[in-house]
Amino acid sequence: MIPGQVHSRTASALAAVERAMAELRRGGIVLIRDDDGCSGLAIAAESCGPRALQRLQGLAQAAPVLVTTRRRAEAIGMEIPPHIAGGMGETNKPITLDLPEGVPVDVILRPHEVDPPDHQGGATRHVALRHLSRPVASHAPLIAQTAIELAKLSRLLPAVVLGPLSRDPNNKRRDWAREQDLIYVEAADILAYEDTAARNLQQVAQAHVPLEGAENARILAWRPSDGGKEHLAIVVGEIDPTEPVLIRLHSECFTGDLLGSLRCDCGVQLRGAIAEIAKQGSGVLLYLAQEGRGIGLVNKLRAYELQDDGFDTIDANEQLGFDADERIYAPAATMLARMGIQRVRLMTNNPEKIRGLERYGIEVAERVAHAFPANGHNENYLRTKAERAGHLL
Repeated sequence: MIPGQVHSRTASALAAVERAMAELRRGGIVLIRDDDGCSGLAIAAESCGPRALQRLQGLAQAAPVLVTTRRRAEAIGMEIPPHIAGGMGETNKPITLDLPEGVPVDVILRPHEVDPPDHQGGATRHVALRHLSRPVASHAPLIAQTAIELAKLSRLLPAVVLGPLSRDPNNKRRDWAREQDLIYVEAADILAYEDTAARNLQQVAQAHVPLEGAENARILAWRPSDGGKEHLAIVVGEIDPTEPVLIRLHSECFTGDLLGSLRCDCGVQLRGAIAEIAKQGSGVLLYLAQEGRGIGLVNKLRAYELQDDGFDTIDANEQLGFDADERIYAPAATMLARMGIQRVRLMTNNPEKIRGLERYGIEVAERVAHAFPANGHNENYLRTKAERAGHLL
């Protein structure tokens, strides 16, 4: 392809995934097809109403199934054989469950809802287990995996209703989807979406914004070519890209950054980083649109509910069906590179951030410790980050 065609193909792929995400969020049906001709019809479990499910049943060529991750299935009490989905510990692998006709698909959203004890006070039973049978073989594992990834990208729970379709070696599904007024998207475009969007970030605005403690500050806004999630670079002072630049990667946290929540240390880390950069004379804070370690604000609040029930922050994310940390650092690396920054002094206690930047070609010349005392509400959170996520003191 010539350069213009490559750009057009990339923009088209990003736009197709964005449309699929919007359709999934509003409870619509998305047709996903892979390079081998396998395809399926997906609806997000948490937004699948009776009419959409009825339409899916009419369009699919076999009975719809419920697809979620291993950990989410285990959270509702399913016993998953070790050989299913690649073995124990692979929480991001899809599990396919029978969905008998008439069963409400939102059973997967209620892992802690149980039947009342019997009259003798006997053990209760998860409501979902009255409806869902043991895992079954998926008709198209890559389609199932991709549908789960699309749900995650949409900031929805990783659980979808999947309507099987026959193989389509001649790629006639696109025309069929158009006839049925369905959103069509390629599996490869979904799986490559985050990296593709990161590579296509472009600076779209900048302004001088004096900050408390850092009056000589500019904010640069970055947006991918599909108009998706925007990331920000807060630049303090004058940057010298010939020397390692002091930087901080900060994932957005509505509750901590804006409301001052004491459940985490995000707010103090944000303001502390800006103050330290100003003290040092110059640097950059990248404010990344990756709320709740990449699971989104609504799912973060769901994780908080689980934490109130006794789960730590990692187990809560995994109980919802996510990985412990869903963030990627390709957007940060792209922004730095386009600002002419290749070597950094990284303010962090998280070794994964170092590996994440270096994976995308940014040299971390030095790690600068960045920690704050507990506040009486976040001791368990900070302990979990240190003991289970490997954060440094």
